Amino acid sequence: MSDFDPARLAAVISPLRRTLLAAARSAEHLPEIPDAQIEIIRALPRGTAATPGELAERLDLSRSTVSNLLRAMESAGLVARTPHTDDRRQVQVCVSAKALDLFERFDRAGAALVADAAATLPAADRRALAAALPTLERLRDAIAAQRLASHSAPESKDTR
Repeated sequence: MSDFDPARLAAVISPLRRTLLAAARSAEHLPEIPDAQIEIIRALPRGTAATPGELAERLDLSRSTVSNLLRAMESAGLVARTPHTDDRRQVQVCVSAKALDLFERFDRAGAALVADAAATLPAADRRALAAALPTLERLRDAIAAQRLASHSAPESKDTR
């Protein structure tokens, strides 16, 4: 019999993520960026560009949802739209230097907060956290793969 409690793990991960996000925002005086916009920024690593249609497909969102998100993000200076290099009827989207700076600041603050909090834990707990990281990464990948598999069947896209 396993001691693994999936409900307990899920109940810890979500509040941990929200707490870390709020603490990092506070520490770095970062603006509130909606999760959907964060997903678009994460889908566009530094130096890459994609069309709104490609982003919609990649994020499993409707094109109209992505269009609305990009409009708000462009107004906030988080993305830039440029004519597509091969097809002038389309646009390409890339993240702005402002968005990259915000993410770098968030990542630095988040890492520092985790390091400071972990330093208050017993050494055995820190070792357990270090040992759990590869498993948590595989769990993340497995959940992402399940999500992709469940969305590969033809069905309507999310219209949030």
